[in-house]
Amino acid sequence: MPGRGRRGSDGFQRRARREGYRARSAYKLQEIQRRSQLFRKGDTVLDLGAAPGGWSQVAQEMVGAEGRVIGIDLVHIASLEGVEFLQGDLRDAELRRQLGDLAPTAAVVISDMSPDLSGNYSVDQARSIELAELALSIASERQARCFAVKVFEGEDFQQFRAAVQAEFGSVRTLSPEASRKASSEVYLIAKRKRR
Repeated sequence: MPGRGRRGSDGFQRRARREGYRARSAYKLQEIQRRSQLFRKGDTVLDLGAAPGGWSQVAQEMVGAEGRVIGIDLVHIASLEGVEFLQGDLRDAELRRQLGDLAPTAAVVISDMSPDLSGNYSVDQARSIELAELALSIASERQARCFAVKVFEGEDFQQFRAAVQAEFGSVRTLSPEASRKASSEVYLIAKRKRR
């Protein structure tokens, strides 16, 4: 599921340490929330590819004590007050069953999953799309109201974006300020149109 790659020190990392966030990615989700208003108080949120927990921290702040955040990742995540964590592979049927029991529905599904990077961009981009498609299937199963997913831009990006549009009805592309300048990652932010 998520590959972390090398992380250099930068202003967002220093700020995260200073403000008590587990990762610089927390600021990406804060910006997404400011610009797109994904979360509401009391929402149930699934955070896919949650390690080390920065997005889960932000989501928990947004949904409050009456909400629920469930984070899932291949690697162990240190406990975080107000957040439930599952360790495992989302492609595994048993983990999907366990997740379905825990959260048969979710208002918001967020995914910061990234493949383990090979150094071959076309391979990495294709793997990124595969993870994004997995996240979309989970959001669809739960009839999520909102969906945010990281994707690497490339040849099948527009096809995936069209699939998100077909599922939700409304989708926009964001490149948060906290993303690394050299990164080709973007976030698709989708909201379900009222029928």
